[in-house]
Amino acid sequence: MSDDEITLTAGDAEVVLAPGNGGRVRSLRVGGAELLRQGERFGCFPMAPWCGRMRDGRFRDGAKLHRMPLNSPPHAIHGTVRDGAWRVARAGRTEAVLTYDLAAPWPYPGRVTQLAALTEDSLTLTMSVETYDSSFPAQAGWHPWFNRTLDGEDVRIAFSPAWQEERGEDHLPTGNRIDPTPGPWDDCFGMPGGVDVTLTWPGRLELAVTSREEWVVVYDEQPEAVCVEPQTGPPDGLNTLPRLVTPIEPLETATTWTWRRL
Repeated sequence: MSDDEITLTAGDAEVVLAPGNGGRVRSLRVGGAELLRQGERFGCFPMAPWCGRMRDGRFRDGAKLHRMPLNSPPHAIHGTVRDGAWRVARAGRTEAVLTYDLAAPWPYPGRVTQLAALTEDSLTLTMSVETYDSSFPAQAGWHPWFNRTLDGEDVRIAFSPAWQEERGEDHLPTGNRIDPTPGPWDDCFGMPGGVDVTLTWPGRLELAVTSREEWVVVYDEQPEAVCVEPQTGPPDGLNTLPRLVTPIEPLETATTWTWRRL
């Protein structure tokens, strides 16, 4: 099995992983229906060591200020691991493990490990961010691009967040929590009981995106796709709500997509 592509199968579900293209899930087919938008920058990519936009590409670790490339000016977006090639640590019929060694422009050494586990009715993605040396702030999450339509029917998005992060003109949270507003969204929501978002393609498929994390970004401003992104903190979280990775405490997170046919 090459590092270029790994195929997992369980029942009539098939997942294709692309280690060489950011460790992303390139394809998820259920009963022959492709659920992910296709293309080099789509599918579902892991986000680490930060998620979403980082204000002005800058974050502080104690007194030290670090600058990341502005790949979504005026901000840096979605971390660095989606831009590199991952290594295949293990690959079987229903599971695969990929690893990525953190490198410049990220200023700290470390390793990101992603496990993909497929069953007949679910895909579970697990990620850990580890350091062997310096502690550092980090975030982790996933950015899936689900196809908006199946058989010409638009997807329906259902979830009950406790709050919405108010979005400023710079697309970053202002720090205020507001009552959830109607879409379209490019917004972060809080779900303290864990992320639980259901996508329904009428007459075809229902898919639940769940995670123990309490943060999810929902993006549905494109005609081709919708995104439901569970993550360990809000956008710009390295500055506002950092999670510290230490040699004895990695950052660990997981999400499960569970589907049923309608």
